[in-house]
Amino acid sequence: MVQWRRLAAVCMAGACVLSACTARRSAAAAEPGTSQPTEPASQILTPGSTRGSIEFHGVTRTYALYVPASLQPGVPAELVVALHGGGGNAANLERTVGLDSIAEREGFLVVYPDGSGRLEDILLTWNAGNCCGYALDEQVDDVGFVRAVVDQLSGMYAIDPHRVFATGMSNGGMMSYRLACEAADLFAAVAHVAGALNVADCEPVEPVSVLAIHGAADQHVLFEGGPPIVKADVHERVDRSVHYAMTFWAARDGCGLGPVVEQSGAVMHESYIGCQPGLSVELLAVEGGGHAWPGAVKFTAQGDEPSPDLNASEAMWEFFAAHPKP
Repeated sequence: MVQWRRLAAVCMAGACVLSACTARRSAAAAEPGTSQPTEPASQILTPGSTRGSIEFHGVTRTYALYVPASLQPGVPAELVVALHGGGGNAANLERTVGLDSIAEREGFLVVYPDGSGRLEDILLTWNAGNCCGYALDEQVDDVGFVRAVVDQLSGMYAIDPHRVFATGMSNGGMMSYRLACEAADLFAAVAHVAGALNVADCEPVEPVSVLAIHGAADQHVLFEGGPPIVKADVHERVDRSVHYAMTFWAARDGCGLGPVVEQSGAVMHESYIGCQPGLSVELLAVEGGGHAWPGAVKFTAQGDEPSPDLNASEAMWEFFAAHPKP
């Protein structure tokens, strides 16, 4: 779990940044995927951010991929799947949340898939159960799409199958929960910002560690659940509360006790204990925090200001690094 007491909380200009721990890598190589790489093998180790695509259900779907210069060829690496919010796209999420710099430091891959929409690269959404937009209207198989992306990348790089993780913002956070429900065989842990567990029938085939990060004053996805106060999606929806998700995953992961609550400035940390070995269910709630990725660059001019009290990207990487598949 996030080591709240033992890990240093470095406060700089009012910002509380959790120190990241060094990931341990498995020596086992990933099985090669069935999808074909979109670039020649001679180019796939080129460090930096690149664009890729894959044909899925007769449609060309796209993603951004960050390959760190610190990646060691042939050594199985962690993979983080990062899902943008409703109405956003891969490029916007990559530009704002700072995962690439952490990936460079720690040596893991980050893929930013694009959702789908009526336009090519704007107003894209995910089919996360009861949200949002085009993806919900068309009942897009986004679980299958994400699986296909991971499969394709596994054919291009050495990816540790025990250390594949998912995160997302808002609609993307809801989608990360859907992945935990329907692709638990693939993902070791999920960590979202401002999401909700709105999947009607969540039946994960394996346990999954879960970290939720949520602003207590979020008006788009309310901390206590209910209809959004502010929303852009035309669909009516009622979000489940943050604590509904926490208690659901705590029960699934066999957590017998909790939550244990600790406070550091504006950030409340809840952790469920007594979980099955290697598993954890945790919450970082930000007092006064809105619908934004704490510690990130503001997504849009009209969006909520990210809280300076927590670096969500550092916190989730710390969580991922500590929670491979048992």
